[in-house]
Amino acid sequence: MHQISHARLTLEDIKAIIDNGEKLVLSKEAVDAIVKCREYLDRKMEDIGRPVYGITTGFGSLYNVTIPKEDLSQLQHNLVMSHACGTGEKVRPEIVKLMLFLKAQSLSYGHSGAQLITVQRLVDMFNEDILPVVYQQGSLGASGDLAPLAHLSLPLIGLGEVLYKGQVRQAADVWNELGWEPITLQSKEGLALLNGTQFMSAHAIWSILKSIRLSKWADIIGAISLDAYDGRIEPFLPLTHLLRPHTGQILTGKKFMELLEGSELIRRTKVHVQDPYSFRCIPQVHGAVKDNILYVKSVIENEINSATDNPNIFPDEDMVISAGNFHGEPIAIPMDSLAIAMSELASISERRTFQLIDGVRGLPKYLVAAPGLNSGFMIPQYTAASIVSQNKGLCWPASCDSIPSSQGQEDHVSMGSNAATKLVRVVDNVETVLGIELMNAVQALEFRRPLRTSPRLEKIIGDYRKVVPFIDTDTYMHPLIVKSVEFLRNESYL
Repeated sequence: MHQISHARLTLEDIKAIIDNGEKLVLSKEAVDAIVKCREYLDRKMEDIGRPVYGITTGFGSLYNVTIPKEDLSQLQHNLVMSHACGTGEKVRPEIVKLMLFLKAQSLSYGHSGAQLITVQRLVDMFNEDILPVVYQQGSLGASGDLAPLAHLSLPLIGLGEVLYKGQVRQAADVWNELGWEPITLQSKEGLALLNGTQFMSAHAIWSILKSIRLSKWADIIGAISLDAYDGRIEPFLPLTHLLRPHTGQILTGKKFMELLEGSELIRRTKVHVQDPYSFRCIPQVHGAVKDNILYVKSVIENEINSATDNPNIFPDEDMVISAGNFHGEPIAIPMDSLAIAMSELASISERRTFQLIDGVRGLPKYLVAAPGLNSGFMIPQYTAASIVSQNKGLCWPASCDSIPSSQGQEDHVSMGSNAATKLVRVVDNVETVLGIELMNAVQALEFRRPLRTSPRLEKIIGDYRKVVPFIDTDTYMHPLIVKSVEFLRNESYL
């Protein structure tokens, strides 16, 4: 059981919650803050005496249209309905579940004006695996993730669709089964639900956690490739990296020394003086990726410990401030940066695959005994190259674009939602490219027998061979690529 509180939340916390299937519960601290803020806002509405954006007015360029008191609840209801304009592919369920958690966390700080019942319903949906159907397209990443968060919020008012027990159903039908009543939104609540960066942040969390795993696998696979290629260990020695002390570079060199400890192949005398860059510069490239992951992780951890709706309510200071915490720029740029970093992990991986099948250093062309009759591992490298090329297009930074909306009132937006969805695609692509390299590396290593790599790597290779066999002659490769990629989802080796 995880308590939603005001203690700092880390990505490790979130990973543990998801991996362990933990339920959520609102802490007393969170409940008190939510109730205090809502009660303050209700009192304030009695004598506010001035227009307050989104509370007594319309939205966007309609900020100067005052809404009668008796229509304020309908205003919030209409907001959620009218903003549910998402299109494109459905957001994967595991990311939607993160969105529910992050929205409840953000509202729990007591600066949003949400009712306790509203936040509790988000928690209940998380706990019962009732996942709203959310679409990938529609958010500009400023004024919050309006369209996707509207779809996330529709079930609260008894509308929209949810994924429940493996079926997409009308939320109203599920509510009837569970005996849940739709929530009547109060002043400001719709805006609290829709303003926020939870769509962007959930994609970022999913991508960072996967990037951390793939970064570790890239080192393991790179070490297997190095030994299979008959590469040299000198580029990984610490003396070089102390001359250029980037943290990731130092850590990568150290990791390769550990991974290759006890290898017969790495110790044998080498004929060649240097290795190609894709091997020799692994510490510099893999290291730069590690540094970037850590930076983006720190930014996203700040984001998920924030209230990101508008306006912000400060009961103790007796203030309601309309500002811009919903703007996605602080995380849009880092997400674009992470996409670039991860694409480089795939780019250098594909080059190592190319080197392994090139028929040099005693390895047969395309890693089969009878090339010509057999194409062997020729086309998996084509596939990797195609994916790497696609990543180049996806890495054009979404955050460098902005299209004005709402009659020019919202005249600069982050496009962080596009950065978020592109990032997920890039990270998925990296996983596939690394899976292809692993296939090639383990295949190539067989041609070095009876010499062996390190005991740690041999253990991984032995387990891998239980799902992906040695290829003597041409076979149907697609299923093997799928199995290789699936193998990378096992974290027990990391």
